[in-house]
Amino acid sequence: MGTVKAVCTSAVKGIQKSEQQYVDLVPDWGIEDDAHAGPWHRQVSLLGYERMENGSFGENIIVEGFDLKTLPIGTRFVVGDAVLELTQVGKQCHKHCAIYHKMGDCIMPREGVFCKVIKGGRVCAGDSFDTIGKAPAASSYDPYDIHASRPKTS
Repeated sequence: MGTVKAVCTSAVKGIQKSEQQYVDLVPDWGIEDDAHAGPWHRQVSLLGYERMENGSFGENIIVEGFDLKTLPIGTRFVVGDAVLELTQVGKQCHKHCAIYHKMGDCIMPREGVFCKVIKGGRVCAGDSFDTIGKAPAASSYDPYDIHASRPKTS
């Protein structure tokens, strides 16, 4: 079991996030009032606490006790009252953003993971964080798996 060390948001993509007292996770959307919220597979970003300073690399939830990047796509987490599903490990950086210029590096491509919100709820520092198994195969989507079919949208 792990622990949430901080929750962070920003109104704009590509900048450092600010630590918040709590965040509200909305199913199939992400974190209320965060720039990355929306109907896609990278609704919430997570980084291991051991890797960084709060919000420095644009992450939403900082977790102590897990090597997140080693977990398989489809892993589900319970955090506070919410449930998240791991949808992507790492990301491609297309250009050096404001975070890279300020920090001199960006660890999200190597260390960050992304999730979609399965069940909403409020999350704050101190909440427990744990795995609860893997999603049914039909609900997991890895955008970097060239053999996967893109989910149909309505």
